[in-house]
Amino acid sequence: MNFLSHYYFDRHISDPERIMGMVLPDLVKNAKKEWSLRPEKAPERFEDNYRLQHLLAGWKRHLEVDKHFHSSDFFCRHTQNIRAQISPFLVTSEVRPSFVAHISLELMLDSLLLTEDIITTSRFYQFLAETDRPALNRFLQLNMIADTEPFFRFLDEFISSKYLNSYSEPGHITYAVGRICMRIWPDPFTETQKLQLTAVLLPYLEKLTTEFMQIFDEIEKRLTPYT
Repeated sequence: MNFLSHYYFDRHISDPERIMGMVLPDLVKNAKKEWSLRPEKAPERFEDNYRLQHLLAGWKRHLEVDKHFHSSDFFCRHTQNIRAQISPFLVTSEVRPSFVAHISLELMLDSLLLTEDIITTSRFYQFLAETDRPALNRFLQLNMIADTEPFFRFLDEFISSKYLNSYSEPGHITYAVGRICMRIWPDPFTETQKLQLTAVLLPYLEKLTTEFMQIFDEIEKRLTPYT
């Protein structure tokens, strides 16, 4: 799931460190794709500080949500449907249709949470800004990131740009998909392919409107409560 979909499950929590921890796996990967953190494998490192514990609790919540989402019938069914519709347009592209289908579905869910007024981004960004920076810095260092400056530079830009607000514009989804693909493939789509993708993704987004909350309800029922 993407940032706002993860936030949905902690939308009633007023704890900046848990909110930050809940999206931290994606923030870290966006800041530097080579970083690979596994804090859940060594929880004893974070026992001496409650803020570190809350960051770890949020991190583990992220992993649990993704596990339920990626193993769900909802995910399998919709990614297969999207892939089948876009594959003919991507025959000449290096981009894998399965990858595009995966990220497209996640972006659609974020978009629908905004356009259906289920969540707003203002509190989300506020919690990220209010996270205790020394604790976050320590958390990263305990995960073997000695130079944390690139992360905080990315985080500051992520907060100030409020880029996620653009997901409320359905037509922005193809652009967002392209940006994500460009992290792996320098020139993922031609202009024609972008139009073809849009012609598939926008109607699919509209169709999802009537059923997208099913996956959120399903996962929410299965989540382990915070302790």
